[in-house]
Amino acid sequence: MAQAYSDDLQKKFLEAHGAGKGTLRELAVQFGVSVGWAFKVSAAFRRTGSMSKPAQRRHGRESKVDRALVAKLVRRKPDIVLRELQAELAADGVQVSIALIAVVLKQMGLRLKKSRSTPPSATPKPTASAAKPSSGRSSRSRRKT
Repeated sequence: MAQAYSDDLQKKFLEAHGAGKGTLRELAVQFGVSVGWAFKVSAAFRRTGSMSKPAQRRHGRESKVDRALVAKLVRRKPDIVLRELQAELAADGVQVSIALIAVVLKQMGLRLKKSRSTPPSATPKPTASAAKPSSGRSSRSRRKT
């Protein structure tokens, strides 16, 4: 992805154009920028009167999830599961999906883990020694004579 030009470059470009050191096309070549960028920056300067870039705006609507509340809930109960977290947020009047809660937790750098205090599963893990012996060769593995 392309990187934005610095504010310093934009300021120097506009100062040079304002001082009459060349046309926008000539200055674009001299500064090593595209002609389109030169026209865009010049038009923005005429429109706003500011040499600095405008602040980036976030697109879309604001999140309904209060991140401070989520952090507090996770600190208070570190082994909380997503469904419980959803219920806690619903009690505070915020209806959100479990998927959104997972995204918010990931953005905040928080992870939900299993509690180390829960007992291990009672189901034994299968082992190679517990496998049943085969009863001879199968019909597919026999060699035809």
